[in-house]
Amino acid sequence: MLQFFINGLPLFFFFFFFFFISFLVLKWLLNPPIQKNLPPSPPKLPILGNLHQLGLYPHRSLRSLAQCYGPLMQLRFGSIPVLVASSADVAREIMKTHDLTFSNRPKFNIADKLLYEGQDVSTAPYGEYWRQMRSICVLQLLSTKRVQSFRSVREEEIAIFAKKIKESAYLSSPVNLSETFASLTNDIVCRVALGRKYSEGKSGKKFKELLGEFTELLGTFTVGDFIPWLGWVNVINGFDAKVEKIAKEFDTFLDEVVEEHMDTAKRRSNANHRNVESEDKKNFVDVLLKLQEDNMAGFSMTKVNIKALILDMFAAGTDTTYTVLEWAMSELLRHPRVMKEVQNEVRRIGNGKAEITEGDLDQMNFLKAVIKETLRLYPPIPLLVPRVSTQDVKIKGYDVVAGSTVFTNAWAIGRDPGRWDQPEEFRPERFLNSSLDFKGHDFELIPFGAGRRGCPGILFAMTTNELVLANLVNQFNWVLPCGASGKDLDMTECPGLTIHRKFPLLAIATPRP
Repeated sequence: MLQFFINGLPLFFFFFFFFFISFLVLKWLLNPPIQKNLPPSPPKLPILGNLHQLGLYPHRSLRSLAQCYGPLMQLRFGSIPVLVASSADVAREIMKTHDLTFSNRPKFNIADKLLYEGQDVSTAPYGEYWRQMRSICVLQLLSTKRVQSFRSVREEEIAIFAKKIKESAYLSSPVNLSETFASLTNDIVCRVALGRKYSEGKSGKKFKELLGEFTELLGTFTVGDFIPWLGWVNVINGFDAKVEKIAKEFDTFLDEVVEEHMDTAKRRSNANHRNVESEDKKNFVDVLLKLQEDNMAGFSMTKVNIKALILDMFAAGTDTTYTVLEWAMSELLRHPRVMKEVQNEVRRIGNGKAEITEGDLDQMNFLKAVIKETLRLYPPIPLLVPRVSTQDVKIKGYDVVAGSTVFTNAWAIGRDPGRWDQPEEFRPERFLNSSLDFKGHDFELIPFGAGRRGCPGILFAMTTNELVLANLVNQFNWVLPCGASGKDLDMTECPGLTIHRKFPLLAIATPRP
């Protein structure tokens, strides 16, 4: 056998292997690998990494881990390196100091299928296309002028909303505030984005169900996102088919909406109809079609681009808006003293008016403090929308590798005892003598994110929330059903991307004398 290796062909492989190993050893001795200073990390399991530690409420589980391993943690979700930021200082580093490095989005299978494969503004890769789409949102759809132009829509829908509550009050029936908040925000967004409501009759019920399934799926991560070779599981259990079905149904709905608007515009044009409605009062579909027609988008806008932007308005403008109202009223019902104080302010400024208008809101400092305190304790998306690093970077002295997915725990930051006095308590007065705001400049309070990827719809959402809450406390007195006290109210959360109450919020309304 030895003679064979000496005289035969395998002798070549023997020497090749010997010199190859020698080369690698010499290279390692001359250039030893640089030891990276990675952020602290809890122990990991093979294959799963730290996925098993997320639990039903990841924002809570990750805060518990951060209390052991620090405000900057390195985890592993399957094959994906994950960074978790749990303090204002770390969030500032990511969203301000190194904002450009963290301006990309990770790709998740469900979001990709539901949101036109990253052609919307929320999940589009950072680059020229994303800049053009965001510019359309900021300048054309969600500018201060445009938001103000829909004032009558908000006030009309809130008047209808208040009338329904009065009808329940006269029957002494509890009001399902969770349900009515959802319907109200859907109706406002539909009128603003699509030009009319889609809530009446059979088709309205179907649309509500479709939107509910859409938002539920959008907040779901699948095992294939983190362990690609297990992606077949979603095929077997039918989950992929469900996502495809919802994506197709929503696409068909948006197709019909866009076609309807195109037909209307064409009829007006053929009839030489003069549109007396001012440009700034057009709904979002009309605005986008006009940009497409005039080639003013900065790129060749297609119908898919239009549908993707409209879909973003629903994804970001409905679920996340009404959850703030849901939690705000929950806390007011738990704290009668705070309820009385905000009522006194609103009614004093309203000066006996039946309906509060947007012009009254600027003076309502305590009402705004109630909203801020709600956002501190209940940011609509507690882990924000994740980002991904595009290159190696140092954060707080630690090495962060390119391709790391970044979750910012806004829920934990809002409850950080190092930043907030009595952080678990609902105390709106903490904001009365404070300049802290939620617009992305103060990293102690970032419910809408910050930097390039911050939410462009803050003004639209907050105007709606403030106006709804002001009218609720102005027109009605509120108590819990069956004589329950605030401490009896169940505040359990429902798991998901957007955190809602697990149980609907029911309350008894008494019209103001």
